[in-house]
Amino acid sequence: MTKYLTQIWNSPDLRKKILFTVFAVVIFRLLSQVSIPGANLEAIRAIFNKNQLLGAFNVLTGGSAENFSIILMGLSPYINASIIIQLLTVIIPSWENLKHEGEMGQRKLNKWTRWITFPLALLQSYGTIVLLNSQSQIAIIADVKNPMVILPIMITLTAGTILLMWLGELMSEKGIGNGISILIFAGIITQLPQSIAQNLFIAGADSEKLTGFILMLIMTIVLAIIVILVTEGQRQLPITYAGRGIKTSGAEDASLPIRINQAGMIPIIFAFAILSFPVIVSQLLQGAKTDWLREAAKWIITNFTTQSWIYIILYFLLNIVFTFFYVSITFNPQEVAENIQKRGGYIPGIRPGTQTAEYLSKVSNHLNLFGGLFIGLIAVVPMLYQKFFPGSIGSLQTLLSGAGMIIVVGVVLDLIRQINAQLIMHDYKKFY
Repeated sequence: MTKYLTQIWNSPDLRKKILFTVFAVVIFRLLSQVSIPGANLEAIRAIFNKNQLLGAFNVLTGGSAENFSIILMGLSPYINASIIIQLLTVIIPSWENLKHEGEMGQRKLNKWTRWITFPLALLQSYGTIVLLNSQSQIAIIADVKNPMVILPIMITLTAGTILLMWLGELMSEKGIGNGISILIFAGIITQLPQSIAQNLFIAGADSEKLTGFILMLIMTIVLAIIVILVTEGQRQLPITYAGRGIKTSGAEDASLPIRINQAGMIPIIFAFAILSFPVIVSQLLQGAKTDWLREAAKWIITNFTTQSWIYIILYFLLNIVFTFFYVSITFNPQEVAENIQKRGGYIPGIRPGTQTAEYLSKVSNHLNLFGGLFIGLIAVVPMLYQKFFPGSIGSLQTLLSGAGMIIVVGVVLDLIRQINAQLIMHDYKKFY
């Protein structure tokens, strides 16, 4: 480990990138502590302690929501904008063509994502303020109906999201790893010490909760190992390139790796966003004048909790659906088959062209089924544990959510891969 760290420090480019990333994370943590002036922090913390969905949102924002900070919404408007853009690329052919234009096309899609983020953040800021105020017995923001009071807060929260979006993109450009993912990762990790301390305090006073806490730690380690194995797992499809190189056989063997979990953490984020939306709307409709609207809102609020079978089943199924949806956007069997054929390659036993595309599609669908089931199970296992062992683990569930588990493991593995690639490049440059 010492030798590995020494190699990293001795690489000037890598050292600068890591230090810049750490500096950006520190800025992110400082911003999360800057509260909106006039907000009742005690009232808002009481809400997040009672509401499980809001508690999970608070973990993903690194405590920014609980502090009612200027980055209260985190990157959720940007993530929602990304979802909208990806959906539109499937619907609008001209937008889908941009994905095949390389870096220039991706820049246009990123530009549109930023533009959509702004109005979404402005709307979400209003909804978030009204929702949180409606959940508290004591007003978090006094005179919230006054435009002169709520508009400055909305603009501040929107600016906070835009600032985070810019910071994440700057990290991707000048730092190491994906900036947006690292900010979400940092938000989850920074809640870890506080959550462990709280649960140890609770467990120390109750032997039953101590047993539950130990079981949860064991389950966390087991799940982390499983997530790592599946995330790194892949199927190698053999490919033969005829007439390449100077080998006497006249052919060169290679392979096409297809991961079991091709979608990563995206399905969990999509599923959580979809299931959170009706709850947020229902919270706002609790005071509706129409009877059926009030009853519908009450039913959704009662049944869309992490302890409800309806929520658990829908969460599990949505993860599978979004796994297939996301991979269908990012992996094009026809395009891959054409690239293999253009390079003079073929899969042994499979004809080039259409048959190769059909074979790749079949393999990808099989792996997506396993990947989707895996993501869905990881997402609901902590919920099932709390449902079958109620009251035995305190507030640890928000820390060990499926989203948090896959995000943490995915970001750490990606960072390790990028650091190793940078080290290899640094060693390679020594020969020039």
